[in-house]
Amino acid sequence: MDRYSQITFRTSRYSVPVRLIGKRVRVVLHASHLVFYDQNVKVARHERLIAKCGIRLELDHYLEALVRKPGAFPGATALEQARSAGRFTPVHDAWWAAARKVHGGRDGTRALIEVLLLGRHIAHEHLVSGLAMALRAGALTAADAVALEARKAAQAEEEPAAIPTPRDPHPAVQSSATITPLHE
Repeated sequence: MDRYSQITFRTSRYSVPVRLIGKRVRVVLHASHLVFYDQNVKVARHERLIAKCGIRLELDHYLEALVRKPGAFPGATALEQARSAGRFTPVHDAWWAAARKVHGGRDGTRALIEVLLLGRHIAHEHLVSGLAMALRAGALTAADAVALEARKAAQAEEEPAAIPTPRDPHPAVQSSATITPLHE
């Protein structure tokens, strides 16, 4: 692996997490994708590139390095590829722009990277919903607000499944307690 956290395999380059720079990584080749392992732990999976000399980078693989050097984030090839793949959405851009306006370029970018690190524990669609809700609420200071809103979005998605339908022969025991939202 090179110092850019990339492995060259059959003339194409693929990213792996930066924590693995200098370590030996095993590659398992499949017909349509490659899987990278650090010992027996899967660390990356990429769709196989057909064209020679191609580059496939995953933004998540570089976040630890970018949080230390946020000035490199705007021009990162991994960011460009994430945008092209739809993983870095206009909602991300809007939250990032608002955070830079409030905190300045370096600290606003660092706040966005902290939010992107949440993507390791929160589903992408919930993270985007959390970003959108935090942006509407003006919560641009910490990833905690985005995480809270993302969890709310995930819970809202799960709640309709918990409500028994009239056709259900064994409805769940219903509680007589009511929930009053804080804003009421």
